[in-house]
Amino acid sequence: MLASMRTSVLAMGIALMGLPAHAFDTTARAAYVIDQTTGTVLLSKDADQPLPPASMSKLMTLYVAFEALRDGRLTLNETLPVSEHAMSYGGSTMFLNTQDRVTVEDLLRGIIVLSGNDACVVIAEALSPDGTEAGFARYMTQRAQQMGMNNSNFANSNGWPAAGHMMSVHDLAVLADRLISDFPEYYPLFAEEVFEFDGRAPSNARNRNPLLKLDIGADGLKTGHTQEAGYGLVGSAKQGDRRVIFVLTGLDTTGQRAEEAEAVVNWSFRNFVERTVANAETPIAEAQLWMGKKKTVGLVAEGDLNVLFPVLGTQNVEAEVVYDGPINAPVQKGQQLAELVIKPEGLPEIRRPLVAAEDVAVGGFVVRMLTVGGIVLKDVINNPLESM
Repeated sequence: MLASMRTSVLAMGIALMGLPAHAFDTTARAAYVIDQTTGTVLLSKDADQPLPPASMSKLMTLYVAFEALRDGRLTLNETLPVSEHAMSYGGSTMFLNTQDRVTVEDLLRGIIVLSGNDACVVIAEALSPDGTEAGFARYMTQRAQQMGMNNSNFANSNGWPAAGHMMSVHDLAVLADRLISDFPEYYPLFAEEVFEFDGRAPSNARNRNPLLKLDIGADGLKTGHTQEAGYGLVGSAKQGDRRVIFVLTGLDTTGQRAEEAEAVVNWSFRNFVERTVANAETPIAEAQLWMGKKKTVGLVAEGDLNVLFPVLGTQNVEAEVVYDGPINAPVQKGQQLAELVIKPEGLPEIRRPLVAAEDVAVGGFVVRMLTVGGIVLKDVINNPLESM
């Protein structure tokens, strides 16, 4: 009969010095910070609350555009027409007009660096299933759901205030992670500080991301602001081998956004440290087997297991191996059999898969008879009267 099996990892010699983390005290309406390298959530404040995302939702338009480039439905040097609808948008624009035909590459830079509302619509109308921005917004919503962004709904391509146009900061972090991971060839565009398109808008030629000019590893992604949403930023920074992704929204001023963003980056890198807690070839524990040539099989991580911990404090971290067992033989090397659950103080628990360290075949006739005989004997001992 299967039962949940739990094995203390600490008892097996993995010593993890743990650390109480001091949460970042943000004034943002909602915030989410994740260490991308280890998948550790460092901060979560109203993370799944749908809120107006302002121009930060342009990241979804960019993701769909990058998919189209990857699939060959767009090319960087292809030129696209500008509609009356695209030209009608105010706010931050590239000052496009209906006489223009603009390359996809310039449009992407116009969205990323200049936050061009008009550029988003040009891309949207080119990729929309029905040729309209509204149709593209519906497509974005469906695509976001497929990506696990369940608290996002789009009414347009650029974040212009509209009823029902919402994203959570968690969803924005998921989207940033996918942009960085899925499209490394285009991600450097987010670090560009200046884009002077055709000399039309000298007052709107600089990237609004306040972190790019600082020497803290910041290299993306997108700011946003409307009266309803406040000031926000989806940001990312890399120092050494670590990358942090963060989302802040609902701040009161551009200055507050800049100060809060820089502070959260510094806090993320200075207050946490990455440690290797298990090597891929070193068994962490053993799982009991049923009817196998061996009674147990070693459990190993799929690769070197790196975990992020707070840097302050000195206490052991609770960790255990969990699986349903005994596990029926045969098992194959690399087959996932269990989870390692690590619970650093002040951080969400971390779950990582554990796999079989080797193949174990089904036992022969003698092994099966001994196993069954052992069960019968145990039943007789535990229930003597019922067996008579």
